[in-house]
Amino acid sequence: MSQEGKNLSRRDFLKTTGIATGTLVGGGIIGGLIGYNTNKKSKPSNNANNTTGHDEHSGIPARMFFMSQTDFQVLSNATERIFPKDDLGAGAIDLGVPYFIDRQLAGNYGSNSREYMKGPFAVGAPTQGYQSHLNRAEIFTQGIIALEKESKKRYKKGFSDLSEKQMDEVLTAFQKDEVKIPGASSAMFFGLLRSATLEGAYSDPMYGGNKNLEGWKMKGFPGHQMAYISEIEKDEFKKYEPKSLGSI
Repeated sequence: MSQEGKNLSRRDFLKTTGIATGTLVGGGIIGGLIGYNTNKKSKPSNNANNTTGHDEHSGIPARMFFMSQTDFQVLSNATERIFPKDDLGAGAIDLGVPYFIDRQLAGNYGSNSREYMKGPFAVGAPTQGYQSHLNRAEIFTQGIIALEKESKKRYKKGFSDLSEKQMDEVLTAFQKDEVKIPGASSAMFFGLLRSATLEGAYSDPMYGGNKNLEGWKMKGFPGHQMAYISEIEKDEFKKYEPKSLGSI
């Protein structure tokens, strides 16, 4: 069937390309997501939680890395534009992706503690991967600041106060490496942000994202089942309710 005239959302892109959950966890990068959702009307929430403590009644997790509510709100809305809520299911904010990223930046991922981080730091080819003296936590910090600064430069208001179209325009400028970031490229930051967003949407909930297993439910991914031995030889398709590592 011809795809001409069809309005593709980013979620359509993920669904129709058959991207498996397992390919995302661990740093897989998916190209060209910006621009697939320009016709959606839903506006990302500006009400990301402003607490750095844990509310035992609401179940809202604590922030471990972002101390500034403004920075965390910018992160939240940027992830929502990459993975927006639509008719297929929850977006990044409802899936807890901002908290997943916050937790990762506070740990080994953010500090690059398990990677070689010595010089020289010559500018490498795009195929050479990570080439910066900054760790990921520092790149995210610089990137969030740059998103806010670029938004004010273009539209005289902060990133979280922009329209969806304006947010996409700013993020596209980062994707195309049109914005300067000290110690790194805006394209590198965008790649890290996009990859972390998708990983937060599809990783096991024990890491802070994929809230209520909604990411897996959208993909029909069974998660971590104990065994398939009772159904493996049956002809009919078996649909499983997904299970996380924490439920085994």
